[in-house]
Amino acid sequence: MRWTLRIAGYKASSENSTMASPGLLLLVAAVVHLCTAEPQPLKVTTIKQEPYTMPKGSEFEGFCMDLLAALAEKLGFKYNVRLVKDGKYGAKDERGNWVGMIGEVVRGEADLAMAPLTLTAVREEAVDMTKPFMQTGLSFVMRNDIASDDSQYLSFLNLFSSEMWISLLVAYLLTSFCIFLVARISPSEWSQPQMEENHFTIAHSFWYTIGALTLQGAGPHPKSFSGRVITAIWWLFSLVVLACYFANLSSWLHMDNKQLSIKSFEDLANQNVIEYGTLKGSSSLAFFKNSNNPTYRRIYENMERKQSYAQTMEEGIRMAQEGKYAFIGESVSLDLAVTRYCNLKRCPEIIGMRGYSIAVPLGKYTSTKHSASPWGW
Repeated sequence: MRWTLRIAGYKASSENSTMASPGLLLLVAAVVHLCTAEPQPLKVTTIKQEPYTMPKGSEFEGFCMDLLAALAEKLGFKYNVRLVKDGKYGAKDERGNWVGMIGEVVRGEADLAMAPLTLTAVREEAVDMTKPFMQTGLSFVMRNDIASDDSQYLSFLNLFSSEMWISLLVAYLLTSFCIFLVARISPSEWSQPQMEENHFTIAHSFWYTIGALTLQGAGPHPKSFSGRVITAIWWLFSLVVLACYFANLSSWLHMDNKQLSIKSFEDLANQNVIEYGTLKGSSSLAFFKNSNNPTYRRIYENMERKQSYAQTMEEGIRMAQEGKYAFIGESVSLDLAVTRYCNLKRCPEIIGMRGYSIAVPLGKYTSTKHSASPWGW
């Protein structure tokens, strides 16, 4: 009895089955392994950025990690997470090759990129990107003491702190009331109380005190010794306060880094005191580079000329804290930095709304049997 076995184009008969058995067994083992082996864990690349991905021992935690765990539970896959090798999000280098997380997905080094990765048309040409899981926009942060939210017409009020102005107001009210009270009690103020009118009414006391504060004077002056003592003390106090104020005013007028009122990107572009920049090779930089808005183009040209870029988000926040520097980035991440560092503030203007998406290899997970893939395209 003769028999024939065909596997993947291989034909063996009983006469030479003994010689072919080693290769045949290996082939059968490979087929069985492919049919019974469990799916390999997905290789996930990410980038360190709070609060999205943060190291926790040998693992990671954060918003993106929670989202990845929820997707794995819903879709039924396992995964291994590691940080991107070059620490970049994803952009083309000088030779046109992709770097960062997008580059690892394109080269097959990662099955997906889970990070605050901005959805852009250029990136969608290289990888597939899901529907955005978070909306954000562009803004900038700077130190509180560099720029002021107040109008320049009220800058003279910034020479004293709020506590100082409140203290001056309280001292003015108390001194005026003391002069009025002494004038009413002291007999030296009126020789004939029944016939002579006391000039130091409450209104005149307030007027007299404010006149002394402005070095103008306002008669009549107190006649009693106690009233003159209080008046002399107030005059001396007024001289010290005015000397301190005009010293601060003179110093402020000669300062090179006067406080500016910067509330928008246009204000930022129209000044040359504060430098500004964003992440090098980021989608934020590409927004200004490709924009047709003249203000945004000037911002890009200034950053390109001065090369005022940051390599990482942490470096940009640190530069904003240390000196006259405004860091441009996604508003969601900047809001976190502002809540963490009290010496920073974020510009109220938000431009270039965009979304964060998950990146996967082009066409690999796109469903052909359904109108949408399980990743949510």
